[in-house]
Amino acid sequence: MSDAKSDQERIESRAHLLPEEAAAGSEDPEAQADAILTESDIREENPAAAPDTVLERRTSEQTVTPIEPPD
Repeated sequence: MSDAKSDQERIESRAHLLPEEAAAGSEDPEAQADAILTESDIREENPAAAPDTVLERRTSEQTVTPIEPPD
């Protein structure tokens, strides 16, 4: 499968509007899907590319305060 075909399949699968998107309307769902997927690909390649994004890479042990047994 070529990259172009794979990209087109991705766009078509994302172009199906959710009920709330359909209610708001979209002039071109395929163009909207293409833009969303392109931006997503850029962020995947470079996580710092998203504006105002701080990407933390911590484990749960680093984020959760351990529970201490009662005295």
